[in-house]
Amino acid sequence: MSEANPDAVSAGIVVIGDEILSGRTRDINVQQIAEFLAPLGIGLSEVRIVSDDQDAIVEAVRALSARCTYVFTTGGIGPTHDDITADAVAAAFGRWIDVRDDAREILEHWYAKTKTEITPARLRMARIPEGAVLVENPVTGAPGFQIENVFVLAGVPKIARGMLEDIAPRLTRGKVTHSVTVRHENAREGDLAEALGQMQADYPSVSLGSYPWFKEAEDGSITRGVALVARGTDEAVLKTIESALQALATDAR
Repeated sequence: MSEANPDAVSAGIVVIGDEILSGRTRDINVQQIAEFLAPLGIGLSEVRIVSDDQDAIVEAVRALSARCTYVFTTGGIGPTHDDITADAVAAAFGRWIDVRDDAREILEHWYAKTKTEITPARLRMARIPEGAVLVENPVTGAPGFQIENVFVLAGVPKIARGMLEDIAPRLTRGKVTHSVTVRHENAREGDLAEALGQMQADYPSVSLGSYPWFKEAEDGSITRGVALVARGTDEAVLKTIESALQALATDAR
């Protein structure tokens, strides 16, 4: 949880997979999880991307579980040899893991509909750590699971998104974070930095950021500017800051 706001409800994500680190697969789960959590008042505070290595997964899960209200892992719960997330999360919490009857029944039901054989490889997806609560998978059936504050999701974005619907009722809501954006043309970050830093000191409960932008016209000329963004849970304070941000670039000229 945030030291500045100990009552904040926070989340961390562990993205698992050599294919992400190699650049072969582009991750979109971080964005969709963050967007799903935002209306629930749960802010994303940290993301780690780790390889298909059990020690790396264990370390990341333990670290984020200790710091965040909730942790989501994505990837590594399929039927192949490199799908080791379930084993790693079990190890992180000192739990044994094996095929569980309720998870097996779910797989049997889904595969029966397509007359598909349940092979030993497919049965790996029914291996659930001791004491875990299943997370429903409405897309392909193979469940995820929850241990304490850690939710284990599939890596395929459509499946991960479906699993979030089952998780949402289990989550404690926090205060929703709102944002305001003020765009200034022909402004430069260096001209605004000192005043923006002072504003941040005056309003520590609000997160302030500046983001330069560039736009090329048809004639090849470049228009530049800065987008000033304020994020916080108090809408009245944000309105005050929005007015101050609008005046900031004018004062700096």
